[in-house]
Amino acid sequence: MVAPVVIVIGVIVGYPLGRGVYLSLTDADESNVARDIGVNHIPATYEFTGLDNYTAILSDSVFWDRLVWTAVWTVGCVSVTFLLGLTLANMLNRQVRGRSFYRVAMIVPWGIPAFVSVFAWKMLYNEKNGLLNKVLEGGGIDGVPWLGDPTWAKVAVIAVNVWLGVPFMIVALLGALQSIPGELYEAAEMDGAGPWQRFRNITLPGVRTVSSTVVLLSTIWTFNMFPVIFLLTRGGPEDSTEILVTYAFRLAFVNSPRDFAASAAWGVLILVLLSLFTVGYRRLLRRQGEVW
Repeated sequence: MVAPVVIVIGVIVGYPLGRGVYLSLTDADESNVARDIGVNHIPATYEFTGLDNYTAILSDSVFWDRLVWTAVWTVGCVSVTFLLGLTLANMLNRQVRGRSFYRVAMIVPWGIPAFVSVFAWKMLYNEKNGLLNKVLEGGGIDGVPWLGDPTWAKVAVIAVNVWLGVPFMIVALLGALQSIPGELYEAAEMDGAGPWQRFRNITLPGVRTVSSTVVLLSTIWTFNMFPVIFLLTRGGPEDSTEILVTYAFRLAFVNSPRDFAASAAWGVLILVLLSLFTVGYRRLLRRQGEVW
């Protein structure tokens, strides 16, 4: 019964993954891979090099610099997205006028293709003609080089990714909030529990299972969030916003000669890091009594 699915996944995921791992153990680049020039076929001449690529990457400060920023980027985006999502989900879970409209409006960023949203934000961040700087200048404040300064560029990309990720958090957490029986809040209120006590003792435990899942998914997605970084800053300025996945892309498709082996090795290291995080996260949840 599951054979068709297993075969499809094996072809779509298994083969590229296996091919990538193999290439990461070679010296394959643009000059020695198999290629066709007109009617002539040039066979591959790259050789097996073992763990040389991994040794070179792990001994280079470029990898560790990218890893630190990738970790900061991921933690910053996920934490802010979760806090905003939980706050807005709590607001939308109440009986307020226009609740249906607000729910739809909050989900709109999720329905827009990511590249469209990023290009819209890029126009807003324009240093000379962007709306954000026009508003600042109208208030007597000098314009900000949003994408031209390393620090501001980091703030800018985090803000865009949070804007894209909040709708997912709202939908997931709103569903979790609506599954909490209202009688629990009524009983707590009758016992004299205040808003903060009800939130801490009823709301947070009630959404814990969903929260653990969405935080894990958001972490994996953010760690590999290629479109926001590449389309907004292309890793600049001065490579200050370059994360692991965008650097791997640069090695394979931007730099000359294109280094397929090194790019594949970076990809394998990204997979290993995320796998280790997932295993550690799962063990942490089990210690807290979560079955996942």
